[in-house]
Amino acid sequence: MPRTGTLSYRKLTSKGRTLNQHRRRIDQVLDPEFIEAIEQVPLDELRRRRSTCDELDGELSYYRRLLHGRMDLLSFEMRRRSGEESRSLLEALPDILADGDGEGSPYFMVPKSLPVEPPDTPDEGRRSIDRVLGDDFLAHLTEIEDEELRSIQLTLTDAERRVSDQRRSVYEVLEILTREVARRYRDGLASVTELLDQ
Repeated sequence: MPRTGTLSYRKLTSKGRTLNQHRRRIDQVLDPEFIEAIEQVPLDELRRRRSTCDELDGELSYYRRLLHGRMDLLSFEMRRRSGEESRSLLEALPDILADGDGEGSPYFMVPKSLPVEPPDTPDEGRRSIDRVLGDDFLAHLTEIEDEELRSIQLTLTDAERRVSDQRRSVYEVLEILTREVARRYRDGLASVTELLDQ
């Protein structure tokens, strides 16, 4: 006879998938139900959730780097206008890009090695970050008025903070899922073969 907990879990996930199919992945992952009663979650489903977190972390890392690149270029232009920089943007570009290495960040913010192609982002166009990155201000950076530059800087800074907060939260969920996998291995509830197949 199947365990009551397993039956209850299956009913919940069956309903949950119907409700979640139109939700953004970040909303699914940060929903408390994503890690609720995690000890009852089948191993395959646990793997799927870990994979979702890992993909989302890569996506957020990608967005964060795009934001940092824009922030660094805008910051240079503001310094150039104030007289702190004598080089043109084109002359300084190699140094600007080289400085954006993310050193000094906490562990969960260490940039990943990004693939040549951007990550698959099924939620693209549905978030404020997509609207921020869709602004083509870099194409006419030197022509933008100072006040507008400051406004863009505030927008980018706020977007970067929100992306960083989201990535931190996703990392915390991923840690919980990883600890559950480790517990099952330690308690003999999952075989080595199953764990290596993840």
